[in-house]
Amino acid sequence: MHLIPTQDEVVAVLRETGALREGHFEYPTGLHSNEYLQVPLAMRYYQHQRMLSVGLSRLLRANSEIRAIMPELSIVTPMTGGLPVAYGVCESVRAKQVYWAEREQEKDALRFRQFLEPQPGEPVVLVDDILRTGTKLAELKTLLEARGATVVGLAVIIYQPTPRTLNFGSLPLYYLAKLDGSYYVDGAHCEWCQRGVPLQKVWV
Repeated sequence: MHLIPTQDEVVAVLRETGALREGHFEYPTGLHSNEYLQVPLAMRYYQHQRMLSVGLSRLLRANSEIRAIMPELSIVTPMTGGLPVAYGVCESVRAKQVYWAEREQEKDALRFRQFLEPQPGEPVVLVDDILRTGTKLAELKTLLEARGATVVGLAVIIYQPTPRTLNFGSLPLYYLAKLDGSYYVDGAHCEWCQRGVPLQKVWV
């Protein structure tokens, strides 16, 4: 295993743990794909959680500007899949703290816990297990910046862009592996639907 795991090593862990599956899937957004990824299925094993989190932290350390502010750095994640990653990265880089935003109901806006507020100028790295559409991370970024925090980077285990993935502009993006699945905007245009391949709907 390399100091920073390679794309092949990360994918091997995902397949071994059942986190990465091939088939015919429909996401809640309506997109159809030939791949389904659920990173927490890999993160439930300590050795994999450690390897992936430490590998991601080493990518962050390679940025001299981020490395210089690590003692004051906050690691912030949307609930819940990013929590194991956030704590692993925080421990590895010895960042100041970890906290998260969550929703009371599915359609509610993200919010922080009572008495938890970002400080003006607070440097933040957004961390999650996966960047697919980017909507939660973009909402979290807006929430932090509205309270005066400074988002200095975005770090995820897997970057799995879709036709609907948001653009984070010049914000540095760090990831261990990029997965390029095939996507169709609906069943009418999906090659697997046309072939009659059984469809499995997934939650996230």
